[in-house]
Amino acid sequence: MSLFTEDTTFLVYMDSRHPEPTQAIRGREGLRPVFENLSTYQATTHFNGQSTIVLKGDSATGVSYCLAHHVKAEGERRSLMIASIRYLDDFVKRDQRWYFQQRKLMVDWIDHRPLGEG
Repeated sequence: MSLFTEDTTFLVYMDSRHPEPTQAIRGREGLRPVFENLSTYQATTHFNGQSTIVLKGDSATGVSYCLAHHVKAEGERRSLMIASIRYLDDFVKRDQRWYFQQRKLMVDWIDHRPLGEG
């Protein structure tokens, strides 16, 4: 969470084609439940790539693509959720450190599938 400014804005678009966010979080402390929710999964893996950053002095914008894999276990059953995500970021440099000022998490598609034993 320390990578985000105190007054950060985090917007989640569960359907990137929809113009309004499904969830809007204001402030760094508001992110705590988002990160804690990841512990509900047996495992998570995020493959990040295809990133572009444009610097403008002490601010920047960026686009990053991510394939997020989340393994859920319910008793003997395990399932895998894969989400194709784009992060649209606004950064700010404060005290010689870069922070996320705003992040838009854009979900382009989600796939759910059963997962074998492991």
